[in-house]
Amino acid sequence: MITDTHIHLYDTGFDDMRHQLITEALNAGVQYFVLPNVDSKTIEPLESLCQKYPNNCFAMMGLHPCHVQKDYIEELKIVYNRFHNQTTKIYAVGEIGLDLYWDNTYFTEQQEAFKLQCQWANDLRLPVSIHARNATQEAIDLINELQLPNLTGVFHCFSGNAIQAQQIIDKGFYLGIGGVLTFKKSGLDEIVSGIDIKHLLLETDAPYLAPVPHRGKRNDPAFILFVAKKLAELKNVTLQNVASVTTQNAINLFNLPCKKY
Repeated sequence: MITDTHIHLYDTGFDDMRHQLITEALNAGVQYFVLPNVDSKTIEPLESLCQKYPNNCFAMMGLHPCHVQKDYIEELKIVYNRFHNQTTKIYAVGEIGLDLYWDNTYFTEQQEAFKLQCQWANDLRLPVSIHARNATQEAIDLINELQLPNLTGVFHCFSGNAIQAQQIIDKGFYLGIGGVLTFKKSGLDEIVSGIDIKHLLLETDAPYLAPVPHRGKRNDPAFILFVAKKLAELKNVTLQNVASVTTQNAINLFNLPCKKY
């Protein structure tokens, strides 16, 4: 029983065969999917999918840093209102964070949006799913600055160094591990080798970041098995052990209404 803690199943890249891909993943043992929001345009398809698969798909709600523009305050208002929507339960604030990879034009606005959404999470007692591309230390520093007593969550698609990994773990946050773990020159395998599985979550970020041997192609839901197998190999444990520990981690963090191990 594997849990994918970060997957954009509502993405238009899956429109041609979404139900088939979900069914294939379920048959392969991938039972639970946690879906991050991106902006106001993705709210409806995300919520619709969670309503269609209420026992398997669980919603996050947030404004992605790459979608923080001049109108970010209005976007945040739309996103915030969804936490009070009675039709779809929200399990986390995400995908939120900082991004210095694509464009830093609105980096100040990104920081303000990130801090505000962290405050929401603290007040609502929800975890956060943090995107920190080329900005891991900046995200850690902002969390330190905020000093929010109830804040917890996961650094999605962790790409920092070993020191940053320990800083994150020391704060009680998890590391989200996906397809990058299978990339030969990523260096992530060396970092993860020294980290207890109790601090890790599995994810795909599908349809992005497909693992080897599908790197460069669309990342499908069932491909999380390649990540889980790589992690089992690195830790010298069984695939079942990886699945059970990381799924329990996901249940604990997101308070998912799933069978506990």
